[in-house]
Order: sequence, then structure tokens, then C-alpha cells
Amino acid sequence: MPIKGDLELDLRIGISPNPWNVESWAAKAKKIPPQTLKDDVAQYQLPSLAWTGKEITIAARAIGANGKASSWSNIVTMAVVAPIAAPADLAATPTANGVRLTWRGAGQHFRILRRAEGSPAYVELGTSTTVEFLDSTAEFGKKYSYLVQAYVDLGAHREAESDLSPERPFTLEDKFAPAAPANLRATASANSVELSWDANTESDLAGYRVYRSVNGGAFEKIAEVSEIPAYSDKPVEAGKAYRYAVTAIDKSGNESERSAVAEASL
Repeated sequence: MPIKGDLELDLRIGISPNPWNVESWAAKAKKIPPQTLKDDVAQYQLPSLAWTGKEITIAARAIGANGKASSWSNIVTMAVVAPIAAPADLAATPTANGVRLTWRGAGQHFRILRRAEGSPAYVELGTSTTVEFLDSTAEFGKKYSYLVQAYVDLGAHREAESDLSPERPFTLEDKFAPAAPANLRATASANSVELSWDANTESDLAGYRVYRSVNGGAFEKIAEVSEIPAYSDKPVEAGKAYRYAVTAIDKSGNESERSAVAEASL
């Protein structure tokens, strides 16, 4: 609560007696003076070395100018763990499924944070129990900055946290080609060869390219088509053998491997 007038804040830290007795605890607990007072609120940042590996109890009370003290605040009991080293060597690698993050760090729990370009603050992406994480929500062409923090779960909704890792900026560039189209089929008719194939499922698919070989010659590109997985090759000539292959193109211009060849003779 705010400290007003001549009130003194009596905050103490000590080992909990067993059985618990607030007077016994207060008699042996260490009294900590406030380090800063801002907007009538006392703020503390205490070295943990003396308490590392121990379970401590913290409570506070107010003492008036007349020397009379209030009741103790709610009692907070917590385990103090050794300082946790901040994760280091945070690296980002592009993948077809997002940004793969890796780092060095001791411990079994890590928190991953991300800030998109233009955003005012970092947001938590998720947690990991290993030294890697896949940001599957990252979008191609966008700039991001990442941070990683180690933490220890102390139970009862409490955690001990490390400092944040150094910031890692990264732009996810699309250098990943779509899968090659599957099940290409070629059906000859009087004046055309009708091609069809299974549709690709990539979210950034832009269309397809059709390649043709005539009478065993080299494959040449003959068409670019939309996302509809079909093409009608006409006119074609009787007595010639036609071979076809199809590739998929994404919106960044990446081209897949060619499909399996389909043949048709007129």
C-alpha cells in the first residue's frame, strides 16, 4: 500500500520456524530498508546469495510516528534458487515451416519472446524444454526480433527467471520451392492433349509451368497457368509423340522440381 506521512515500512526476510510462529520469525528475520521510494511506493531489489538454497518467509508492516505497528501483511514463503545464467548464442535459421531458433543455456525451461517490426513490445511465443524452438507463425518477408529467457518453476505459480538473452533480429525470406506436382496425366484427343494433375497445397502457391518434349527432343516451357491444375495443349500434330512435365511456382518465384513425365501420342 502507499506510504503516507510519517509511516515507516518494516519489511523482513527470514527462515520460517517450525512450527510456524510469527513472533519467532520476526525476532530472527532481517529487516530490510527500502532502496527507493517512488510515488509513495517502496521498491526492493535484494541480493539472493545469502538465501540461495533456502526457503524464506517475507512479510511487511507499517509503523506509525507514535511507534505503534500494524499487523503483518500476508505472509509470502518462497524457495530461493541460484542465479540462472541468461541463454547465449541465440541463432535463427529459416525453414519452410517457419524460423528455427537455437541457443546455449542450462536448465530445462525456456521462454521465447518475439517482437514484429513496428510492434511496441515483445510477446511470448511459447516455452520449450530443449534449447530449440520453431516459430511456425512467422511470415515470409517480415522482420522480427527474438529473445529467450531461462526459468525455474518453483510451484505455486512462482518462477525464478534469468536475464534475457541478447536480441536476435531476423527476416524470414522465402527460398523454399513448392513440392513437385503429383499424378500428372496426359490424354490425347483429336486436336489437343489434355493435361491434369493433383493440386498443390502450399498457401503461397502462385501457379504452374508446363514443359513439353516432342518426339524425344529437349523439354521446353510452353505455358504458365494459374492455380487450376489443368492445361490443354493445342494444336498438336498427328504422328508425333509428346512428353510433358509440370512444376509449381510460389509467390516469391521459387520453382519446384519437375513432376513425373506423362506421355501422349497422336
